Amino acid sequence: MGEREPRTPAPATPAPAAREPREVFQYAILRAVPSLPRGEALNVGVVVHSRRHRFLGARTQADAARLHALDPALDVDALARHLRAVERIAAGDESAGAVARMDRSDRFGWLTAPSSALVQPSPVHTGLCGDPQQTLDRLFAALVAPPAG
Repeated sequence: MGEREPRTPAPATPAPAAREPREVFQYAILRAVPSLPRGEALNVGVVVHSRRHRFLGARTQADAARLHALDPALDVDALARHLRAVERIAAGDESAGAVARMDRSDRFGWLTAPSSALVQPSPVHTGLCGDPQQTLDRLFAALVAPPAG
């Protein structure tokens, strides 16, 4: 009897995200600072930009209970309106005004520039990602959403 040829295992199929080209992305955390003198902050959003993926997105949350723990007098509805505008600008929703009509990179720069006493961006961070929407969702869950408890 002849010897059998060794079988070559089939190559593993990469996970869907691994099939996506990994490209540079930038992100900033948006923080609500209800009282400047106290300096306490709560993460209320994330903005993600990937030029090569042609992506700019923002995800925000104004958690009234957590915000009122920092400042019981805070107008959470006004903050929520501001955060919705951030999401609309990131999405390029033309009804959000002239800034929303700018190109993605310029909108990212505008959204991450210090311009408000109440909502302040973190420094811009960079990384590599294959799916920027999935990266936005992951960062939101890790940095903004209330801890599971």
